[in-house]
Amino acid sequence: MRSAKVNAFSSLGPTADEVCRQVERILTSEEFHAPKRGRNFLEFVVNETLAGRSDFLKAFTIANVVFGREASFDPQNDPVVRIEAGRIRKALERYYLVAGERDDVVITVPKGGYVPHFEYARDAPTPTEPVETSDNAQNVEYEDQSHSLEEAPRPGLVTLIGLVTALAVVLALLLLALTFALSSRDAPTAALPLTRPEPKVIVEFFAESSPADVGSDIARGLRDDIIGQLAQFDDIVVVADPLRDERVSAADYILQGNVQIDGSRLRAAARLVHQVDGAVIWANNFDGDLQNQNQLVIQGNFARKIADAIAQPYGAIFQTDTDMIARTAQMEDRSAHECTFVYSSYRQTMTAQSHSAARECLQQATQRFPDNATSWALLSMVYLDEIRFRHTLGTVSSTQPLALASAAVKRAASLAPDSPRVLQAQMLVSFFRGDIDEALKAGTAAYAANPDDVEVAGEYGLRLAMSGKWQSGCELLSIALNKGIGTRGYYEVGMALCAFMEGDLEEAEKWSRRSDLDDNPMHRLVLLSILGAAGKTDEAMLEKDWLNIHAPILMTDIRQEVSLRLQLPEDQERFLNGLRASGLVISPLSAR
Repeated sequence: MRSAKVNAFSSLGPTADEVCRQVERILTSEEFHAPKRGRNFLEFVVNETLAGRSDFLKAFTIANVVFGREASFDPQNDPVVRIEAGRIRKALERYYLVAGERDDVVITVPKGGYVPHFEYARDAPTPTEPVETSDNAQNVEYEDQSHSLEEAPRPGLVTLIGLVTALAVVLALLLLALTFALSSRDAPTAALPLTRPEPKVIVEFFAESSPADVGSDIARGLRDDIIGQLAQFDDIVVVADPLRDERVSAADYILQGNVQIDGSRLRAAARLVHQVDGAVIWANNFDGDLQNQNQLVIQGNFARKIADAIAQPYGAIFQTDTDMIARTAQMEDRSAHECTFVYSSYRQTMTAQSHSAARECLQQATQRFPDNATSWALLSMVYLDEIRFRHTLGTVSSTQPLALASAAVKRAASLAPDSPRVLQAQMLVSFFRGDIDEALKAGTAAYAANPDDVEVAGEYGLRLAMSGKWQSGCELLSIALNKGIGTRGYYEVGMALCAFMEGDLEEAEKWSRRSDLDDNPMHRLVLLSILGAAGKTDEAMLEKDWLNIHAPILMTDIRQEVSLRLQLPEDQERFLNGLRASGLVISPLSAR
């Protein structure tokens, strides 16, 4: 990526006028989905950069000038600037995928800061004619200029230096080629690192089965909304131009669909096709009523459901690629991207073997690709699971996993502080460190950055609930559960706790028994507390016997495990009272 400084006399990057025209084009486009303050944010950071004041583009400055925050604004406690920057990045991505795919100038706001970058599109012609200078040319800042015009070397000296430099470069390249040929002559092919890129998804134009023009409008609008939703996922590449043959042939998946209208009834059908073998790996229909709901609302709902079903961490693409990677890739050959699928597989199985595989894969990924923030974030959560799921995974009690998780998430945050996955990891590590304020702050930012991420919504909902904010936390858990994607059993146990804390023991037992986490000791402990509080001693006895056999270490210090999760003393006591009612002997807090 080029420097954000713009040189009006350089052929390497766009001129200031070109950037200003591009900003105007973006802001006036209907495909740039950003609120007024987001548009003000983009204009401000671009203007400040063009004026040579990019060094002052800090969260505090933007919050004061753009958002009207007071001088007491603390960016550590108020993530408004980070959240708005994340929204602008997604809005720009959508714009260039839908309306700006043929624009000559590309504007981005790279993660990790607020300074925009400007560059020509890959296929755009760069200017070759010199630009006339103005009387103020001496005020323009050059990117790589080390000599003034008065100090420029003589032409003869320039020619001599150029020849010597060129000869040195040629000799260096010849030596490098010879060294590579000798070193690789006997090297086994398997030793070369394999990197598997993110899966590419072509979104085809949707067909429409309606004589009315409204059918075509909805088909186009729905496709655009789907592209916008898919563009929010960092783990896939969405291609919006299916007419270019080379792009289609390079895609892993094709999303096809059609729109049908019968009176006021609207139906959208979509299917995801695996390019290699033509297999349909996912398909579904979505129905709406144009009389009862606005067309744009229906389109947005359909697009979210389709994107969730195929691109969420537990969606159709992840499921297919996880199976394929497990069959074809050796551990030492896996790329950083492939390790995200290994992690996804582990989260669904939650076994000691899959945990070990995910940990090893991510450790190697962070060594081979040390600047991959997602790998560091996932590794931190894998380390943390050795504490929060230690009775399931069979890991020993130790402070080392928390220290490793903290170090890994710190590294991830230094690389991509606004990434929802990094913020999710920060939330979990902070929660289990006991820093609840920091945990909820990170969770708020993660959810604001991508509210459609089921895993983020579910984990954030659990942290809110277990911090004592049961109403808002349980609402988020319910939303995550209704998506129908991911670790449903995990969310169902959370809903059981929600009902238990509300005093609805019947509903709590239903949620708990609905969960498929029978091998999870903490799930069994939740059910035991519910049964004890409900006075179902015979059924509670069965749960106690299972726990004594399969999780004897948990039974020796239940209070510690409960206090690690439930933050309010009154919530802890309510849970422990249910266990006491089941017949367990748990010492009062004052006796410890």
